[in-house]
Amino acid sequence: MPEVKKPNPARRNERSRHAILDAARELIREVGYAKVSIEAIAARAGVGKQTIYRWWPSKGAVVFDSFLALSGNPEEEGMALPDTGDIEADLKLVMRATVAEFADPDFEAPIRALNLEIISDSGLAAQYREKLARPVEDVKKARLRAAQQAGQLAADADLDLVLEVLYAPLYQRWLHRSGPLTAEYADALVDITLKAFRP
Repeated sequence: MPEVKKPNPARRNERSRHAILDAARELIREVGYAKVSIEAIAARAGVGKQTIYRWWPSKGAVVFDSFLALSGNPEEEGMALPDTGDIEADLKLVMRATVAEFADPDFEAPIRALNLEIISDSGLAAQYREKLARPVEDVKKARLRAAQQAGQLAADADLDLVLEVLYAPLYQRWLHRSGPLTAEYADALVDITLKAFRP
């Protein structure tokens, strides 16, 4: 008689977790963040509501993890920015990818939902800062530091300010939907930032 394999609870848990995160992203895209509930996510994922609450304390926490799953967790992946030795080319590559991501409906809906939650949930804001924003900023600053050492950025440039000048206009345009998010726009942001901070 063949041996019957017992189900692996870890694999089942991982499947359920992915189903929940996928369901959260799909529902946000379909009906908008305000209309999404834990009950709706559970129903779409085919799990009980208690399964979601076992892993996440709130809808915002589910949305945050769904975004992390979509974008990749920089803490786990050892992420690094490209370093060809040409800071202009490398920043344009990164900014074009960032602009494309913000314009992609699959990313845009959860990013907007996450921003709404962060405004009103200080715990989620701290989690976002710790798990995503800070590690990504550290990676960006490491690349900018290399550019400083190569003489491509001013030695006394404040790297936090460099990142703000580079990214703040993009966030502003995205937040207010005040203009198109294009590769040309990404390039212009890099050009103006480097003009301000070159030696």
